[in-house]
Amino acid sequence: MYCDKKIIVVMPAYEAEVTLKQTYDEVMIHGIVDQVIVVDDKSKDRTAEIAKTLPRTLVHRHEENTGYGGNQKSCYKLALQEGGDIVIMVHPDYQYTPKLIPAMVSMIGSGLYHCVLGSRILGGYALKGGMPLWRYVSNRFLTLAENILMGAKLSEYHTGYRAFSRELLQKIPFESNSDDFVFDNQMLAQILWLNYTIAEVSCPTSYFEEASSINFAGSIKYGFGCLHTALSFRLARMKIVKSALFPV
Repeated sequence: MYCDKKIIVVMPAYEAEVTLKQTYDEVMIHGIVDQVIVVDDKSKDRTAEIAKTLPRTLVHRHEENTGYGGNQKSCYKLALQEGGDIVIMVHPDYQYTPKLIPAMVSMIGSGLYHCVLGSRILGGYALKGGMPLWRYVSNRFLTLAENILMGAKLSEYHTGYRAFSRELLQKIPFESNSDDFVFDNQMLAQILWLNYTIAEVSCPTSYFEEASSINFAGSIKYGFGCLHTALSFRLARMKIVKSALFPV
């Protein structure tokens, strides 16, 4: 608990048997997380089996693979059903350190913000931390384009480390979003559409063999999806085109 608020960490998992326990241990070491929710997207390994051995953990397994976005939809719906007041998404592949959870929780629990991102760009150590050059360049280009189209000033839109207040999760129409990787981007656009401020904290970059990562072909599709989302936002703001992502 933090300020009498229930803290839930959600983990959208797919074949994370090697790193799940390590991630969980670091999530719980702070003593403020009340519950962990692991949604296994029909992994072929022992991810769900390992998750069921972890204390204070709710495990939900999809009968069919729904994709990264589809997995998150289940995560957030379950977190709301379980009464989460602050919900933090942590990837179970240990790509993002859970050590930032107390900072992110305090920023929301204090009432200052409703959304906090762990940014790999803030601090300027993304490349030193192992982010591939092509990924860094595409990140910077997409972020610039999105900031221009959506009128924001985020350091990046592409981190998977994020925390939300219950109030905000209940307002975001995330069921309308893609089941693919662009889901993340669409959520941030919807938050900006609702005129909420998005806060950021510097997060160390970590790339290693076990860390899940979208491939190059998927990255191209994701990039165009991000640009389409930002353009749809701008056109909807100008009342030129209506979008299910941005209801009036």
